[in-house]
Amino acid sequence: MTEILSPSQLVRARESGRLVGGILQTLRDRVRPGTNLLDIDGWTRDMIVDAGAESCYVDYAPSFGSGPFGHYICTSVNDAVLHGLPHDQRLVEGDLLTLDLAVSLNGIAADAAISFVVGGNPAPEDERMIATTERALAAGIAAASPKARIGDISHAMGAVLKEAGYPINMEFGGHGIGTTMHQDPHVANDGRPGRGQKLRPGLLLALEPWVMVDTDQLAGDPDGWTLRSATGCRTAHSEHTVAITDRGAEILTLPSMTQD
Repeated sequence: MTEILSPSQLVRARESGRLVGGILQTLRDRVRPGTNLLDIDGWTRDMIVDAGAESCYVDYAPSFGSGPFGHYICTSVNDAVLHGLPHDQRLVEGDLLTLDLAVSLNGIAADAAISFVVGGNPAPEDERMIATTERALAAGIAAASPKARIGDISHAMGAVLKEAGYPINMEFGGHGIGTTMHQDPHVANDGRPGRGQKLRPGLLLALEPWVMVDTDQLAGDPDGWTLRSATGCRTAHSEHTVAITDRGAEILTLPSMTQD
């Protein structure tokens, strides 16, 4: 299903996006060496409940997972890159943490992810990899005009990732979003320009370039959810929800204010 949101729904989507962006910024500010992944999950739960919103993850049970997910946020550490199931693990200085969050507020969902290094003094390769996913995301957003196609977005993101030398996994990527978290169209992290569905004002997309240092192959954890690099290399993931408008793509999940 592909949804085109009405103007009133787009107003609600902006509210959802601001909430997601604010929660992620608050979590980034709170995380320190010694923080437990379960604490991050609990903080997220409290902020979602306090906002009168609903988690898109707690009851999420897709065919590729061992569901329901049962937690409020994905916490992927170091070689984990997608669907990291929170568990009893304390972060240490230098861990590369990805937080991926989807929340529904007033019936409209928004989805975003950030990667950052815990504590100070990140390794140069970690900084480069995170920055590359952020640049790829910016390129995809810039390509998301109402006259473009999905392939134009995929090509723009893939060009940045490939130029930086990172392999690209084509199994998991971005997606449509709206009254439900995952919708058509699929937005791969590489593709051919001029191909795929035409973009229309009112379409919401979650764009999410992610990479692993030296492989495009994933390995699953016994928890049935967490996906890691097959070689054990480090990973990074950046994501925003955007709305296609007559003027281009509007980023909905930028952090505005913290939820404290």
